[in-house]
Amino acid sequence: MKKVTEVNELQKIANEIRLTIVEALIEAGSGHTAGPLGMADIFTALYFNLLSHDPGNPQWEERDRVVLSNGHICPVLYATMAHAGYFPVDDFKKRLRKFGSPYQGHPHREWLPGIETSSGPLGSGLSQAVGMALAERIDRGKTSGKQIYCLMSDGELDAGNSWEGMMLAGKERLQNLTAIIDRNNIQIEGFTEDVMPLEPLAEKWHAFNWHVQEIDGHNISEIVRAVRQAQAEFSKPSVIIANTIPSKGISEFERMFEWHGKPPKTDEEKKTALNALRTLNGQIKSEHQ
Repeated sequence: MKKVTEVNELQKIANEIRLTIVEALIEAGSGHTAGPLGMADIFTALYFNLLSHDPGNPQWEERDRVVLSNGHICPVLYATMAHAGYFPVDDFKKRLRKFGSPYQGHPHREWLPGIETSSGPLGSGLSQAVGMALAERIDRGKTSGKQIYCLMSDGELDAGNSWEGMMLAGKERLQNLTAIIDRNNIQIEGFTEDVMPLEPLAEKWHAFNWHVQEIDGHNISEIVRAVRQAQAEFSKPSVIIANTIPSKGISEFERMFEWHGKPPKTDEEKKTALNALRTLNGQIKSEHQ
């Protein structure tokens, strides 16, 4: 796939992905808003600039692997893949979470080409990614250029199997593995530091023998630079702690844990969400205002 290198163009794509997410959630009448919108910049950077992948051949053997551990934010994965050319955007918008649809509320690898793992139980994705990274070492050796990326939420770090995966990856020095944490500070029951405090998070990953970076998860230049730096790390696995704003792009919804697991439902909520994304929170004029 041809890579998009201009930051302004990537930012435009990310906003289109956010709009597609909201349109799909409104049509579905259910689903998660906060996480998908917050991770749109990261998914855009991955699928349009960083990954080795081929939307026309999802099973291409040389592709990088993307493991979505926090499967409930799959609307951003589906929307990004649609805009990248894996399947029609309109098909996703009409069929998200519908009976018999490949775009389920949690991704199912057997139903949709390009999905690497089925996910739902939080905390299991990192161990799956560790297994892929180990298999790649066994099959190809340490010089293989194939990268394994595990997208995770901060809330799922409450699960003990996340830490088991971290320990094994650090022990095995899996240099082809990069974890990207959506550090949005919310989970379904409230703020992470109230439910189960995670800080000092960076120091904990350091202690497990990971290369650690902390970035602004909405700064595409920082995202690209951090992933490139992770690719250049040859002695240990890498983790990128991406500080994000839940429901990014809709100022009235941002940073509110209440939007973790619901879509815009009332006419006012729908109008607010669509108008914010169509006008970049009022920065541009639109006939939809």
